[in-house]
Amino acid sequence: MIFWKFFFNNLVSQHSFNKHSESKDQLLIRNIPYKNTVINIHFNTDKQINLSELEKLCDTVGWVRRPLPKVYIAIKYSIVVISLFYKINLTKNLIGFARATSDYAFNATIWDVVVHPDFQGYGLGSALMHQLVRILRNQDINTITLFADPHVISFYHNLGFISNPDGVKGMFWYPR
Repeated sequence: MIFWKFFFNNLVSQHSFNKHSESKDQLLIRNIPYKNTVINIHFNTDKQINLSELEKLCDTVGWVRRPLPKVYIAIKYSIVVISLFYKINLTKNLIGFARATSDYAFNATIWDVVVHPDFQGYGLGSALMHQLVRILRNQDINTITLFADPHVISFYHNLGFISNPDGVKGMFWYPR
């Protein structure tokens, strides 16, 4: 809890959002060494994602491909979409992505958190999650959930997420 208080007290003022500036590119992290150069990482909340680039990003972490028309619909109906990228010669290179769905009042669920393996270990996944949680909290959403594969549970625990609060367990229904 102390981490989140620090985060909201210090970083929110540095990267303030309003409805008019959310989709603009904003500098997130400066001077990351990459392939014999130094790049800056930016983020935005524009839902106009190049789906082919997103599919390639998901391929880099071994995710199963999903039909792009359905991915488009999922993004369209998300309350928040965040992309991480770097620019070279005005070309954006997608390196991170996350989104959340919501009832727009009480609850939100985070989906599809991905950072390109070349950029893991720089704190970008944490920064992506911090931005996403901050935006949701700024919209007065208090309950934020997510689903995590076993190998990333500790990552989310370190960000303040807890497993099975109050003994609550997720339930799933699948067609037979």
